Amino acid sequence: MPESSFNPFAGLDLLSVSVIMLDAELRLVHLNPAAENLLAGSSKSLLGRSIGGFIAASPTLRQALASVLRLGWSHNVQNIELRRGDGEVLQLNCTVSPTSVAGASLLLELWPIEQQLKASREEQIAAQQQASRELIRNLAHEIKNPLGGIRGAAQLLERELDKPELREYTQVIIQESDRLQNLMQRLLSPNRAMMRPAEVNIHEILERVRSLLVAEFPQISIRRDYDTSLPELVGDREQLIQAILNLARNSAQAICSQGPEARGEIVLRTRVARQVTLAKRRHRLALEVQVVDDGPGIPDDIRGRMFFPLVSGRDGGSGLGLALVQSFIQQHQGTIDCDSRPGYTCFTLRLPLAAKGAR
Repeated sequence: MPESSFNPFAGLDLLSVSVIMLDAELRLVHLNPAAENLLAGSSKSLLGRSIGGFIAASPTLRQALASVLRLGWSHNVQNIELRRGDGEVLQLNCTVSPTSVAGASLLLELWPIEQQLKASREEQIAAQQQASRELIRNLAHEIKNPLGGIRGAAQLLERELDKPELREYTQVIIQESDRLQNLMQRLLSPNRAMMRPAEVNIHEILERVRSLLVAEFPQISIRRDYDTSLPELVGDREQLIQAILNLARNSAQAICSQGPEARGEIVLRTRVARQVTLAKRRHRLALEVQVVDDGPGIPDDIRGRMFFPLVSGRDGGSGLGLALVQSFIQQHQGTIDCDSRPGYTCFTLRLPLAAKGAR
């Protein structure tokens, strides 16, 4: 291999953490794609610049850089300020380490504090949800068995009744037993259901969801905002339809809850997201799907636990819709986030875009 083609920083470019390399004069020698995304700038525009040009040189950071250069020991620096190229200010934690790679003297690893807190919250929520799912699954098993006995007894009783009008009551028992059986099956099935991955078109899925919403909620406007340049996605078509339909139906029901004459709008939006971390893995490209409505917003008292099973903000709701959405999206190695306030609720799904033909 020719010497000119060798890249000493190739390994750093694959990391999900933001890495900056500085020389002894604190000038930028290299930054990986994650750092480019964090700084909202390209290597071409930042290389050779002093670190003080894009990270506020707090006394703590200056002392850490000087100490690492002098003593060769790593330092952790908490809560420093970073000024992005677009003017946004971020709070970061930073590790400074000595290095001697290709003219660099210092290696800085940067972690946005909010990102760390978010990751910690996601891990805590995932653990809580796993415990909730196990509890619900055990409960569902206990309920499912006697339901079969109730249904069977109602069928036997129906055969013994002489008056047809009395059979209406046994039919109620049978139908409600079937409904509860279906509910129990939904509680038991998400983590056991086998995915059927294939290449799918996200806009075909959204159009399917849109057609169902238009039929069910004709009074609500469903607006498309698609990025038609998006590539195919590898995923389970039926799971993705169900996940997005659950979100959109929740939005429609929230709008309708404001009164019989309520009118509103739901926006189905697609975009591409770059250099994102999903399920602790860094992805160069990801698909972003947003379901946005102008309804009343999610009540404060359930916002922190709305993805838990049996938690619902709507009278008569089963509390399974969002739990199923999260389960399906997690099976696709994706994430779901929500931003809600009165008059605006936005659910954002992010799914990895694999190389064509990958499974």
